[in-house]
Amino acid sequence: MIRYALSCESGHSFESWFPSSESYDEQVRAGFVTCPFCNSPKVAKQIMAPSLGRAATLPAPVEAPSVPATPAPAEAPVSLVSEPERQLRAMIRALHEHVARTADHVGENFATEARKMHYGEAEQRAIYGEASLNEARSLMEEGIAVQPLPSLPDDRN
Repeated sequence: MIRYALSCESGHSFESWFPSSESYDEQVRAGFVTCPFCNSPKVAKQIMAPSLGRAATLPAPVEAPSVPATPAPAEAPVSLVSEPERQLRAMIRALHEHVARTADHVGENFATEARKMHYGEAEQRAIYGEASLNEARSLMEEGIAVQPLPSLPDDRN
């Protein structure tokens, strides 16, 4: 496997793995390699330093002098979520809170209530609730505007 540092025409940098350099060339020609940020198929390899080492060129290991062991300082915890992802999650959470404050929760009756409002059988108001994928498709086919709320990974875990 070969890891390439890539960049798109917009300057986004990213990495990708390929079985071989020929495989990379074939996938680029076919348009399969695209920027994960802007979906541009115009990508190019960036200059990389290879991370290869040969036993003959490596220096012999040197033993460290014995020093009394002192406890290592506690390391700061490493965040598994990047700052942009943390901000996105905060925005999605704020959206959920806004909807909960400003709309009526109708639970599993969402599709029924949306239809009643659309056909003038109920007062128009902001609602939210649950609907199956088939119910949501059916509502959209009837011309009823619905919008799923994005969920957060920690909401499901």
